Amino acid sequence: MKTNQIHKGDCREILKKEMPDGSIDLIFADPPYNLSGKSMEWKNKGMGGDWFKVNEKWDTMTESDYLKFTQEWLKESHRVLKPHGSIYISCTYHNIGELMMALKLLGFIPRNIITWHKNNAMPSMTRRTFTHSCEYVLFFSKGKKWTFNYSDIKKMNPDKAKDGSEKQMRDLWVMPVVQGKERVKDKTGRAAHPTQKPENLLERVILASSNKGDVVLDPFLGSGTTAFVAQKLGRKWIGVETDDNYIKIAQKRLKIV
Repeated sequence: MKTNQIHKGDCREILKKEMPDGSIDLIFADPPYNLSGKSMEWKNKGMGGDWFKVNEKWDTMTESDYLKFTQEWLKESHRVLKPHGSIYISCTYHNIGELMMALKLLGFIPRNIITWHKNNAMPSMTRRTFTHSCEYVLFFSKGKKWTFNYSDIKKMNPDKAKDGSEKQMRDLWVMPVVQGKERVKDKTGRAAHPTQKPENLLERVILASSNKGDVVLDPFLGSGTTAFVAQKLGRKWIGVETDDNYIKIAQKRLKIV
């Protein structure tokens, strides 16, 4: 399968038909969270621009369909990973249960549940819950000899010891939701993709669990952040995406049009 290209279609079918066993070093996936079905917006709030809840067709499934979907794409992901490969999956409390059970049943080995604390999270609009300020990144390996570049990730850790020396990176990552120049926007000025992930988050994942020249797969490429960061860090990449508009956005960002 050609690298440094975006492949259009359902990742379950593309991986199954076109990708050989043990060909991928690292997977980062930001799958549907299955939280759509109800629109919600907050305009003229006076801080950081208007806010719109994710409400997309690709993010709306029944519970049984979502579980089946999760099991199917993870099964193919396990097959295409090399023995030393790892998978990182972005999720929230909406879908962490389905992911954890599917991963364990397939034989993936848990290494970390990383908490992404969004220090610019939106307040609770309903005022009936605590403010949702965290997402999670599940870090699982395929085998016992997984790639982990301890020194590299320690070097890039923004937190330092009291004497200013390097410190081990913890599984709590504090960084804002994508904003400013990094946020890819459409012609109306709104976010071009509702769940664009921070480049810094992908830099940590890719530096930790791959080496230069390795192949990084994103089965839900979206706006192309994984490919963009992998390319910058000297890795090969493969992106899979179903939406034509997102493919165009990613291609423009990657300058491959």
